[in-house]
Amino acid sequence: MTASKSENLQKRLEIAVRAAQQAAKIQRECYQTDVGVQIKSSDVDLVTVVDRQCDELISRVLEEESGRAGLPSATMITEESFEEGTFFDMEQSWVVDPLDGTTNYAHAFPHFAVSIAFMQKGQPMAGVIYDTMKDELFTAVRGSGAFLNGRKISVSAIDDLERSLLATGFPYDRHVKPEDNMGYFLTFMMKCHGVRRAGSAALDLAYVASGRLDGFWELRLSPWDVAAGSLLVEEAGGRITDFAGKPLKYDVRRINIIGSNTALHDPIVEICQASPAPCLSK
Repeated sequence: MTASKSENLQKRLEIAVRAAQQAAKIQRECYQTDVGVQIKSSDVDLVTVVDRQCDELISRVLEEESGRAGLPSATMITEESFEEGTFFDMEQSWVVDPLDGTTNYAHAFPHFAVSIAFMQKGQPMAGVIYDTMKDELFTAVRGSGAFLNGRKISVSAIDDLERSLLATGFPYDRHVKPEDNMGYFLTFMMKCHGVRRAGSAALDLAYVASGRLDGFWELRLSPWDVAAGSLLVEEAGGRITDFAGKPLKYDVRRINIIGSNTALHDPIVEICQASPAPCLSK
C-alpha cells in the first residue's frame, strides 16, 4: 500500500470515529427513554427513532467530512436506508450499522454499538466499532493492526475447542426459515466451555479480535453487521470465512460467517458443515 493510500485510509478512519462518537452521544442521551420502537420485517426485527437519527447523522458526517478532507466520494450503504433488491456497490463505499443491537437498546440492555466500515474493491479497509455504554472504541486499518482505545489487540491463543468461549446470534427471520441455528448452537454447547448470545454481531467480532471470545458463527447476517468486525478480527491475527471456509463476500444480502482466533477455525468450519440447523417443531 502506498503512503498516500495509507494516509487516506487513516483519514477515513478518523472521520468514521467522529461519526460513531457523535451517534453514540445520541444513543446515551435517549437511553431508557421512549425511543419509538417500530417493527420492520418481523415481530422481532425492531427499529427505533434513535436508529434512524443516528443513521442520518452518520451519513451526513461521513459525506461532509470526507469532502472537506478532499477524499473521493463513496457510496453510502446503511441498514436503515437500504432498500431490498438494491445492488451492493462495494467498489468504494461506507457500510454502516448505526445501532447494532437495537433489541438490546429498546429493552435498556446496555450492550450495543455503532459499526462503520470503509470498503474498497469488495473488502473492508478501515473499520470502527464503538461500544456506546462501555466507551470502548475498536479500530482497524488494513495492514496496520487492530486497536481498542488506542491499545493494540490480538486474538486469543486457545487451540482446543473444549476450552473455548464462543458466541453466536439468531436471525430475525428464525420463525419462518428452515435454518434457525439451534442445531449448531446445541452442537457447540456440548463441545466448548460456553456459548454467549449477547445480541450484537459487531461486538461479538470485536470481542474475538480482542481475545475475549475465541470464535463466532452466525447465519444470515448483512454486510453492515460484519464488515468492520471482520477487518478487526483479521487485523488482530484471526480468520474470517463463510461456513465453507471460503473468503467472505460482502456484496450479498445474507452472509453466513465464521470468525475465530485462527487456531480454532478449521474445527468450527467442520462443525458448521456437518451440523445442519434443523427447523424446530413449532
